[in-house]
Amino acid sequence: MEIRVLRGAEVRQLLPMAECIELMRRTMIAVSEGRVVLPLRSIVKMPDDRGMMGMMPGYLSEPECFGVKLVSLNPRNKPPAYSSHLGVVLLFEAEHGRPVALLDAAEITAIRTAAASGLATRLLARAEAGDLAILGAGEQAGSHLEAMLSVRTLRRIRVWARDRDKARSFADTQGEKHGIAVETSPTVREAIAGADIICTTTKAREPILQGEWLTPGVHMNVVGSSIAAAAEIDTAAVLKSRFFVDRRESTHHEGGEYLRALQAGAITPEHILGEIGEVANGTQKGRISPLDVTIYKSLGIAPQDLASASHILEKARAAGVGQIIDF
Repeated sequence: MEIRVLRGAEVRQLLPMAECIELMRRTMIAVSEGRVVLPLRSIVKMPDDRGMMGMMPGYLSEPECFGVKLVSLNPRNKPPAYSSHLGVVLLFEAEHGRPVALLDAAEITAIRTAAASGLATRLLARAEAGDLAILGAGEQAGSHLEAMLSVRTLRRIRVWARDRDKARSFADTQGEKHGIAVETSPTVREAIAGADIICTTTKAREPILQGEWLTPGVHMNVVGSSIAAAAEIDTAAVLKSRFFVDRRESTHHEGGEYLRALQAGAITPEHILGEIGEVANGTQKGRISPLDVTIYKSLGIAPQDLASASHILEKARAAGVGQIIDF
């Protein structure tokens, strides 16, 4: 057997953001139409809350493949030295079950997560939305800025982070990278004041954003928390929103913001209006009023990784990119 190994730099080269947003549209429609096999992810926690390993298997029917993402999550890691998410995506072909590719999971995760938020923003944000607030200044903050630039014309960009030096560095680096002005804000409330697109990309375990601060008409991508015990936004924000998810079953088990609101009796399960794939294929309405507050709750699911890996592998074969290992 031959396995093609693709490093992070090669993943970045072969999976540009705009291309990945369209790939996520097709993938999330396939998820919502049942053309995938998607078990819930398994988590192995290390003692003393030092980190965890996630195992995310799945199967896609188009293009037909199956595989697994194995990724460690270490909250102490500080990019660029170490990503908070380190691991691999192992891709198999479906006819004989041969492993065919091993890809860097950190880069795939960074790109496909933001691309899914880009899709949600394209579908749910107002057409004229262009005032962006980013909470957090890490990897996902950078990839989300790129995704938002891909789907909307931004007239103002603000960033907030607990570490003000990190926020300033982010503003300088990203401003130079994209040729735009990025402001820093001293508080979350000031960062989101008047914003019509908000991306929360933090490691917060408790809510940092209150619903009473939100401007009517805003769209939010809630991305940073991916376990039931953590939440970036409060119940009031969930309650006042038209609430959409990547996958219902995953949100019922792992969506911290949703579960807190549900357990408080503030909402019922019907508060999840639909999956983003249902909005994409037209079976569910997204925004129905300019004043709607819309939320896309992102947890990240295996089909996003497998679709990305398969897409990258096809391009890598055509370009002769990657290292071939006889196995």
